[in-house]
Amino acid sequence: MQAALRIVGDHWSLLILREVFHGVTRFDDFLKNTGVSRAVLSARLRSLTAAGLLRQEPYRNGSERSRAEYHPTRVGVGLLPALVALMEWAEGNVTGADRADELTHRDCGARVHAHLSCDAGHTVEPDQIVPRRSV
Repeated sequence: MQAALRIVGDHWSLLILREVFHGVTRFDDFLKNTGVSRAVLSARLRSLTAAGLLRQEPYRNGSERSRAEYHPTRVGVGLLPALVALMEWAEGNVTGADRADELTHRDCGARVHAHLSCDAGHTVEPDQIVPRRSV
């Protein structure tokens, strides 16, 4: 857990990842949508890319210089359930939580939810979980 929090444990990284999963790919759009400073955004995009959560793809608008778009990697997509759970938790427990973060299933329009399950496919309630420390 500590290693994961070193990568995504600050609010700017989580907001950037939220934007990525909302389809944002370009630096200026991250700036506009999050309110993060240019310096912090640059640093977070570098660290998320170095950690393997994002990959860069070059693009160019007309004669402008080449720039990078940011897209989630397979590793980054693996973090999506945790972000969905955090958004759900915030909606139900944090005053002023952003309802714009609601996620829906493209095929049917129903809301997407995070849930706990075991490897056997059973839905697991929190009181049914037994923690075991790795050695």
